[in-house]
Amino acid sequence: MGFVEDARIFARAVEKGSFSAAGRDLRMSAAVVSSRILALEQKLGCRLFNRTTRKIQLTSVGRSFFERIVDVLDAVERAEASVALEGGAPRGSLKVTAPLGLGRRLVGPVVTTFRAAQPNIDIRLRLAEHLLDLIGEGIDLALRMADLSDSSFIVRKVATIERILCASPAYIEAHGAPKTPDDLFDHQCLLLRFPGSRQFRLTLRQGREARTLAVSGAIDCDDGDVLTQWALAGSGIVMKPVFEVAEQLTRGTLVQVMPDATPEPTTLAIIYPSRQLPPPGHRAFSDLLLEAGRSHVATELGKLGKRLEN
Repeated sequence: MGFVEDARIFARAVEKGSFSAAGRDLRMSAAVVSSRILALEQKLGCRLFNRTTRKIQLTSVGRSFFERIVDVLDAVERAEASVALEGGAPRGSLKVTAPLGLGRRLVGPVVTTFRAAQPNIDIRLRLAEHLLDLIGEGIDLALRMADLSDSSFIVRKVATIERILCASPAYIEAHGAPKTPDDLFDHQCLLLRFPGSRQFRLTLRQGREARTLAVSGAIDCDDGDVLTQWALAGSGIVMKPVFEVAEQLTRGTLVQVMPDATPEPTTLAIIYPSRQLPPPGHRAFSDLLLEAGRSHVATELGKLGKRLEN
């Protein structure tokens, strides 16, 4: 490895806070990370870290070096990307995150399609309903369903997603259908709950008025597909994107409740940290995911005779 690669390893160790965390991110052992940073220190003729058995801490020289090297590494990445744009197959790796359900049904197939066209780019896909820290987790690209109006990242809108409250006919027969938003307090609400989740508060709109309700239920989960299964089993009322339950609504295994009081829509979007010149592979994957995402949503909505809002 050369100086630039050793500097990259050093910078990743600083960002991750330990050699072992940097090693996991770079797919190398902590011992290799330590040896490469030691080699870098020998080249520079100074100590960059103070090491203890439990943690690493930058020296004053190390902190100064880090503050300067990040700009150099960014310039190198832009130069490499510029060369790739001029010709030659893109190389490198791409770390992607998406919600569990969409990850399985949409992003997974996109990865195989992309890899067939770009075999020199490795994909690391992490599926989680909770919103990962893109910077802290080293995520390059995320598919998210959320309010992104104040996002500091680059946002590529896939679709506006309408949501509804629904339940199984068996649940409605056993417990009755809520007539007003306040009636939800007397029902079992199936909630998507994880650290930072806001979906235990339902904002429902009736005409021009919107109300936020802190509803509750006996069971909750951090996987949206499990909530759908529970709703189908008659366990309660769930809020779902229309396209995700279009087939069940068509079959009648789920029915909409309170159609005159609907949850506020959300946005399905691709987001990634701002860069002056994103690597070509990142943009290519984003383009493919954008097209596939719109097609997937439109296909599911087509089962209900709805149109995708562009």
